[in-house]
Amino acid sequence: MTDDSSDTNQLLRLEAPADPQRFGEILEQCRPRLRRMVALRLDPRLHGRIDPSDVIQETYLEASVRLAEYLQKATMPFFLWLRFLAGQKLVTLHRKHLGTRMRDAGREVSLYRGRLPETSSAALAAQLLGHDARPSEAAARAELKIRLQEALNGMDPLDREVLALRHFEHLSWAETAQTMGITEGAASKRYIRALKRLRTILSALPGGLQEMQP
Repeated sequence: MTDDSSDTNQLLRLEAPADPQRFGEILEQCRPRLRRMVALRLDPRLHGRIDPSDVIQETYLEASVRLAEYLQKATMPFFLWLRFLAGQKLVTLHRKHLGTRMRDAGREVSLYRGRLPETSSAALAAQLLGHDARPSEAAARAELKIRLQEALNGMDPLDREVLALRHFEHLSWAETAQTMGITEGAASKRYIRALKRLRTILSALPGGLQEMQP
């Protein structure tokens, strides 16, 4: 989770306007982290209707059009700018497909860099449970996932966000702090608190999750 935004911005300034291939390579380097972000924040009701790859592709098309504008006055590292654009795409898609039903799920959280879909507790629960359950364990796993989602929903939204940013989206401390509009020290304290809360939640659940280390 290193922060190489200054190097990336330097490469873009020197090469992107004259070398679209290099720009494409830089975008591809960002794809894994962007995909994690989109998967965590795409409302579960839209799975099967919206492919995260399509969201990323639309984000890259917009980034290509707006690159010169970004480079003239870069107010955030390049990856966080891409993440911001992807978040706007998700907000638009949620409003288009869910409308007033967004009050029940797919909500938005207001952070320093604007609004974006709140981290899905269903997605966090799926990440924590893993994906290798046997068919015979499906019913117990489904019940456990529901209980875990309910517990995650009981966490402070910003604690859940810092947990998602650091542990699941793999943002650096600098990126996490800038995204939330707080200092790195404050982000670290909030993350430690969230991690303790998560471990408490996991230890209270059946099925051996108390052994899991976030």
